[in-house]
Formats: sequence, C-alpha cells, structure tokens
Amino acid sequence: MLELTDICKAFEKNTVNEKVALDQVSLSLNSGEFVTLVGSNGAGKSTLLNAVAGVYLPDCGRIMLDEREITHLSEHQRAAWIGRVFQNPLTGTAPLMTVEENLVMAWRRGQRRRLRKAIRFQERSFFREQLATLGLGLEDRLTTKVGLLSGGQRQALTLLMATLRKPQLLLLDEHIASLDPRTAEIVMDLTCRIVNEQQLTAIMITHNLEQALDAGTRTVMMHEGRIVLDIRGLERKRMNVLDLMNLFEKNSGANLNSDRVLLQTGSGLSN
Repeated sequence: MLELTDICKAFEKNTVNEKVALDQVSLSLNSGEFVTLVGSNGAGKSTLLNAVAGVYLPDCGRIMLDEREITHLSEHQRAAWIGRVFQNPLTGTAPLMTVEENLVMAWRRGQRRRLRKAIRFQERSFFREQLATLGLGLEDRLTTKVGLLSGGQRQALTLLMATLRKPQLLLLDEHIASLDPRTAEIVMDLTCRIVNEQQLTAIMITHNLEQALDAGTRTVMMHEGRIVLDIRGLERKRMNVLDLMNLFEKNSGANLNSDRVLLQTGSGLSN
C-alpha cells in the first residue's frame, strides 16, 4: 500500500523562477492497484514519481509504503522496495555488462554485499527461465552485452530486472514512449502480464489517453501540480477518451491541449 499525504515540491524556491511542481498532492493506492497517471506537460507527473522514488525529497508532506515511512529516505534506500522503469531504454541497465550480469545485480538488490562467485549455476538457470517468458529470445543471449540489444529488448530486460524480486511498488515513467509502435505494444503487453501475475502495486505515466483507460485499474489525472481526476470502477469502464477530456476540462477549468497527448489518442476521440 502506498499513501501520499499533502506532498509539496517547488523548484528554484524564493526566486522569480520559482515553480510549484506538486501542490499538496494526496494519493492512496491499495495493494495490487495499477494506476495510470496522465496530464499535460508540466502537470507534475514525473515529479510525483521522482518524489516517491526518492530522487526529490518533498518540501512537505509524508510518504508511506506498506506502513513504513519513507519520506526522508534516499533513492538508494528505497530501491530495496521500489522497482522502476524509465522512458529511455538506455537508463536502468549497465550497457557494458552482460545480460546475466545485469540480472544478478537486480536479483541481489537489497542484500548484504559479500564476496562470492559472480553468478551461480542456479541463478543462471533461473535467469534463463525468466528471460524465456519475455518471448524475445534473450534466454539465449545471457552473455551478450546489454548495449548490443535493441531498445525494445533493453526495455523488456529493465522491466524484468525491476520485478525479478517482487517490489512493493513498481514505477513506470513513460516506459514505452521511446519505442516504435510494434515494440511498444509488445512491452506494454509484457507489463500488464507481469503486473497482473505478480499482483503488483504500480503507477504508470502515459500520454496515451486510450492506454490510460485500458491499462490498469484506475486513472489519475494531474494539472498544475494537483490531482484533478481519480477515476475507477464502473465509471472508468464506461468512459472513452472524449469523456475523459471533457471531464478534465470541467474539473480543471483548462483545455487538454498538449499536442503530445492529442496525437496519441488514436481512435478514442470517435468512440
């Protein structure tokens, strides 16, 4: 369970360039909830994920994860409980290390460091089995350097690394935005399957409004550092993209006019 209470974050405080990125944001996720997070550019989505991950310490408020307060813990300390996949496929893996070397680092995350053989036989067999579930042939490329993989293969590997040991929370920061449409579809299908099979608690930022309604169990929309919509259940099931845009305008008093958002609505506007 994740509990955010009155989270605030401003950049360049007390200057003419001060920017309030999060304005008393409160959000609660039960175990197993999969939230899609949307909003126009500058709404505070990535700042919210960075605050949860520990990249930014909030100026005020409290963050609880499974009844443990993590508000003032570093990103490194939180990494034992939080898995994360970034937008850039080059982030989240070590390109000069092999596939199995990257996996062993993820597998031993949060464990006490001690001298041992780099990779044990049982670990290698386990990694091969897990890679086979991705359906991308990576089980036969354990000794390939990650930098030689395609963007989609790297992103799928990063997703596996983030969930190899079931995290208490999975953060997906536009993790398919840099992929071509076909590869993005494959990685998104993998994401939904892994989240569902492991019953993970997850937050996923997306600019695709159709995806925001189709994936996960709940849609949260942000505007100017605040949550303006939180849609779930039957209301969400019955909603299409045009409904979502109209509801956003009604609750925020603004038009959802980000080109990046509008260009990714696909056929949803006519649903």
